[in-house]
Amino acid sequence: MHLQDWWQLLVEQAKETTWPEWISVVFGVAEVLYAKANKIWLYPAGIISTAVGIYVLLTAGLYAESWLSVYYLVMSIYGWWYWIKKKNEPPVKASYCNNYEWMIVITISIVGTAVLYIILKRYTPSTVPFWDAFVSAAAWAGMWLLAKRKIENWILLNISNLFAIPLLFYKHLALYSALTIFLFIIAVQGYIEWRKIIKNEKSDELTLAEIGELYE
Repeated sequence: MHLQDWWQLLVEQAKETTWPEWISVVFGVAEVLYAKANKIWLYPAGIISTAVGIYVLLTAGLYAESWLSVYYLVMSIYGWWYWIKKKNEPPVKASYCNNYEWMIVITISIVGTAVLYIILKRYTPSTVPFWDAFVSAAAWAGMWLLAKRKIENWILLNISNLFAIPLLFYKHLALYSALTIFLFIIAVQGYIEWRKIIKNEKSDELTLAEIGELYE
């Protein structure tokens, strides 16, 4: 299939896009832009996007991804609370994963893929059980890291995005596929931005420590 044929197919699918899909995508764009800027508003935007997305994905037959949206919904609420914690305390800072957190990420990804695949294969009419399971499990791990303010969330989310793009297009969710391409690009930028934030915070901490030593 030539590029022109792909473009025509994309346009045809876009014309069939429903209003719930548009709502979910618009708030999904807002969520990732807020996440890239490290702003707490990513969570309310994400809650709206995922709540509507559950219906859209179920309708398309992407059962694992619809379950993933339920997980997103729960983790968004948790992440919102975890970010602000208590009113009198500073927000949780972005940081890198430690070895224990990496073990959790690997476990979520492998076990999540296996369990979801078995469920989809045996109990649903899914036509793409493995890929639906893998995309969802990788995103589960990434969302857990996002809630913990770990920079590696961008890596896991982009692994999920990379495989989700053709999967969504295959399921005639052209707008979601285009959104995922956008999310992939933003995730790369988000990783770069968060790395700068962490570096600047460490520099500030070192400066404060040096100032403190002068007064000792």
